[in-house]
Amino acid sequence: MGGISIWQLLIIAVIVVLLFGTKKLRGIGGDLGAAVKGFKKALSDEPEAVKAEQKDADFPPKQLNEAANQENDLTKQKDKDQA
Repeated sequence: MGGISIWQLLIIAVIVVLLFGTKKLRGIGGDLGAAVKGFKKALSDEPEAVKAEQKDADFPPKQLNEAANQENDLTKQKDKDQA
């Protein structure tokens, strides 16, 4: 009770093919497959993007690193001059 038999599914499939045609159904299937493939790719690429964002957030930009290195060099130079 309430279940769909194989014959009912077959009749529905035949009606759908008659209404839309095989070319249109093939196109819909291809579009659906491409959408699923793109979705899976986006899910697999997300962790890499998140890691890249975290890496950028953890480390200061290159200019700040260079400025800090120059400041450290000046501090070391002053320490040598005072000694």
